Amino acid sequence: MRRNALSLAIAATLFAGNLLAAEPKTGGEAVITYQNDVATLDPAIGYDWQNWSMIKSLFDRLVDYKPGTTELIPSLAEQYTVSDDGTEYTFTLKKGVKFHNGRELKASDVKYSLERAVNPKTQSPGAGFFSSIQGYEDMTSGKSQTLSGVTTPDEYTVKIKLNQPNATFLHIMAINFASVVPKEAVEQWGADFGKHPVGSGAFELAEWKLGQQLVFKKNPNYFHAGVPYLDSIKFEIGQDPTVSLMRLQKGEVDIAGDGVPPAQFLQFKNNPQQKELMVIGDQLQTGYLTLKTTLPPFDKLEVRKAVNMAISKDRIVRIINGRAKPANQPLPPAMPGYDAAFKGYAYDVEGAKKLLADAGFPNGFDTELYVMNTDPQPRIAQSIQQDLAKVGIRAQIKSLAQANVIAAGSEKDKAPMVWSGGMAWIADFPDPSNFYGPILGCEGAVAGGWNWALYCNKALDAEAKRADSMAKPEQQAERIALWKKIFTDVMADAPWVPIFNEQRFTVRSARMGGDDALYVDPVHVPVNYDYIWVK
Repeated sequence: MRRNALSLAIAATLFAGNLLAAEPKTGGEAVITYQNDVATLDPAIGYDWQNWSMIKSLFDRLVDYKPGTTELIPSLAEQYTVSDDGTEYTFTLKKGVKFHNGRELKASDVKYSLERAVNPKTQSPGAGFFSSIQGYEDMTSGKSQTLSGVTTPDEYTVKIKLNQPNATFLHIMAINFASVVPKEAVEQWGADFGKHPVGSGAFELAEWKLGQQLVFKKNPNYFHAGVPYLDSIKFEIGQDPTVSLMRLQKGEVDIAGDGVPPAQFLQFKNNPQQKELMVIGDQLQTGYLTLKTTLPPFDKLEVRKAVNMAISKDRIVRIINGRAKPANQPLPPAMPGYDAAFKGYAYDVEGAKKLLADAGFPNGFDTELYVMNTDPQPRIAQSIQQDLAKVGIRAQIKSLAQANVIAAGSEKDKAPMVWSGGMAWIADFPDPSNFYGPILGCEGAVAGGWNWALYCNKALDAEAKRADSMAKPEQQAERIALWKKIFTDVMADAPWVPIFNEQRFTVRSARMGGDDALYVDPVHVPVNYDYIWVK
């Protein structure tokens, strides 16, 4: 998932404390502010950090995550089974679950919703996630209007047949694009369904004044007993982040959705009273510098290793006011498969010079560094430029609009180095597979792809495919161990310089209750609205 990295994204766990340690209270309204209006609340289309949690609270999926964690649990499904060969999933639905319009949710709704997400007419940015389902290619090519791999033996049973075992499939069934919608509501509103959403979630939309506010009200018939805790949520739109922060400190706002503006961050963080209102958690995010492995001199391993050793990551973290932790591998610490024992390449200027000399560049070389032209990205690029100059690498900075950097990134003869800031990778779901294929696998090393290093290790691709075929529960420990090795083997080839893992900062009022993990929830961005409450 792509997001503007220092503005937010899918947050990861894991903040200290036991979930919902204090006894939650029911009732009341929370006020949440945002600067920009919401584009859509259609789960097949919405794909930004601001509407992600809103959609999660309006709709449900077959499976979901235990609040504040990355642990998958049944949701609309009462239970599910997986065939011995890992290619068929059978979901038994809970009975009595109702959409906001009062109709009971049935198996046919699940089939319709998946087919709607895949149908090219919907133009869903998440359609590709369902490519492992049989019949996907026929639907996307226009040969069929249905997914042959999705069948409904009865009103409460859904069978999904895959082309091959896929260990990430249950995660895919938990993302917003797999949300279940009622066909009659979609047909009633057509393209405006995103402004008139009807789901089965904890909240339902009560009011939407474009450019002003949205109001969610509690779903009294929600099938998860006891939640949500709040009676309603008011989202105030068009609020300047600085003003929102002042209003929060006065008690007029409960969550400043856009967080603390960079210019005020250190002052806010260092104020003892204000610091108590800040919740900090890790994100499933890595910011990195790509090295085009097909373009001289970065086709030489010694050169790529030298660049890894030349950059002071601690200094870059200071540039962004300590809002991240230095990284040494592609996976962020909160992601399964992260190798805590891995040391990576240490900052070593003299060692980098020696490697460059060994590679035939005792006097360094000239190159280019592409960066998005929005602060603080150019300042980070300047820091990288200064570090490289110390080992003789003279990098000219190309500061361009985001679209132009992305376009140049996948071209064979352009963008030898790209700083990913503002475009850094944030996981769509908490599985290491999502950090490999699109940005490090051979499939992404194509024109228009996101693998800007054009790195393609076919042996590791085969291992990645093997890892994702391990779909059985008893294989998961072996699978994660394999992913751990894949990513450390990637670092042996040094196609990237992992720079930092950003942290997520949420600001809440003193009257808000709920464990801190709910405010930096790994899959509800920015907040898990279902489980927060007013003291």
